[in-house]
Amino acid sequence: MKKVLFTLWVVWMTGLLWGHWGYAGSAAFENNIYDPGPLKSVDSVPKVAVGDKAPDFTLPAVSGGMVSLRQYLGKKNVVLSFVPAAWTPVCSDQWPGYNIVKDLFDQQDAVLIGITVDNVPTLFAWIREMGGVWFPVVSDFWPHGAVAEKYGVLRSDGMSERALFVIDKQGILQYMDVHDINLRPRLENLVGALEKVNK
Repeated sequence: MKKVLFTLWVVWMTGLLWGHWGYAGSAAFENNIYDPGPLKSVDSVPKVAVGDKAPDFTLPAVSGGMVSLRQYLGKKNVVLSFVPAAWTPVCSDQWPGYNIVKDLFDQQDAVLIGITVDNVPTLFAWIREMGGVWFPVVSDFWPHGAVAEKYGVLRSDGMSERALFVIDKQGILQYMDVHDINLRPRLENLVGALEKVNK
């Protein structure tokens, strides 16, 4: 019970901090953020469902080398965080917020993988300006959006949806949230999904 109460407190505090996080940094960083304005909330049809085997992928990481889903099989629960585009407001708020709650992922024996359709140099500059993130960020740039397409979250404009997928250590999809692209997903929903995977 204490663990649950502590987790809820952390989630609540994170919401407060996240709300004041801004765009992760300086005024110069904020001045480089491109605001596309309101977008159609969801513009794709998922190709996977809870209970399916999650489609594998291998993508180049901003930190160098390649990252595959299969490298975590039997070792870690995996959260895939698709975001639409680098240098945009909600994306620039969402990923730095996960730095605040790294302990929650550690407690649930989970790794987070950030995925966008941007190329590696763009992602490198963006992540660096945000002050870095603790999780691997990978590029689904070429073939353009191929992994987003496998999961059914590639939008008609070539961006991916804002989407979260929780995959257990056996590679089975346990939770998915294809979210309104204009809004940041609620952290407590993701934490709850991870706790269910570990029960």
